[in-house]
Amino acid sequence: MKEILYKLFEHQYLGREEARRILQNIANGAYNDSQIASLITVFLMRSISVEELTGFREALLEMRVPVDLSDYKPIDIVGTGGDGKNTFNVSTAACFVVAGAGYQVVKHGNYGATSVSGASNVMENHGVRFTNDVDKLRQSMDKAGIAYLHAPLFNPALKAVAPVRKSLGVRSFFNMLGPLVNPVIPTYQLLGVYNLPLLRLYSYTYQVSETRFAVVHSLDGYDEISLTSEFKVSMPEKEKVYSPELLGFARCKESDLFGGDTPEEAAKIFDAVLRNTATEPQKNCVIVNAAFAIQVICPEKKIEDCLVEARESLESGKALETFRKFIAINS
Repeated sequence: MKEILYKLFEHQYLGREEARRILQNIANGAYNDSQIASLITVFLMRSISVEELTGFREALLEMRVPVDLSDYKPIDIVGTGGDGKNTFNVSTAACFVVAGAGYQVVKHGNYGATSVSGASNVMENHGVRFTNDVDKLRQSMDKAGIAYLHAPLFNPALKAVAPVRKSLGVRSFFNMLGPLVNPVIPTYQLLGVYNLPLLRLYSYTYQVSETRFAVVHSLDGYDEISLTSEFKVSMPEKEKVYSPELLGFARCKESDLFGGDTPEEAAKIFDAVLRNTATEPQKNCVIVNAAFAIQVICPEKKIEDCLVEARESLESGKALETFRKFIAINS
């Protein structure tokens, strides 16, 4: 690792195969925590290359615990994290709205590394027991239309670096990798990123994959559609900048989306959204993310029609009913 770090400190880049081997060594415990922390720091100081990202991704997918849910043709809705905004669990709530609208969802998530509540925090707060049992996951898909994959159960490398990521408390290239290594390799994906260079990086990576995608970024720095500013959406056939007003939404303030100071506070907001008792900004943020996810699955639909579907799922109670079924199966 010493030679690798010197190479990186001299502003050189890793090759695809070199990056793949490094991730394999991390998973095998070849490096200590200080060395892993140094590696993470390098990629905070400069952008990751497509070759590096691809090599890291290939290693993680090779080492994953495989789970085949491809016959469901599911979607994953996820953010990279690392935007420093500490929002409530928008993408997780959007997953249940999309599932409530009748689409199949496989959510891949983890504990929060840079916020108080990641997807796994909110799941665990509701009594969900994480599993990599394929029969259990299929039961969840069949009865609730959604399954949850807790990342460390499916990837030893992510588990190996969890303590270092948590102690550093800053975003890392593992935030960038998380969305790319859903072990199901879902048919569809809506991914939120915290800056425009990442939007371009992921769009390029997805273009050479079989995943039907949308990468979204709010121009004031959110890794989701926050409705606090204009936002950009990159799909295979187009890129477009939207304003909240263009879609009929009032502009939100940053404080409207704050997720609280504890996982319990974030879970309360999450619950309020699904119960349709949250504030309008909280509800609208979830609805708009769910709507663009629906458009990823159904590109022939206008976004206005997707917004109607998402709102109906939430306000009719279908999203809440889906969540209750999911909890009953997975607790």
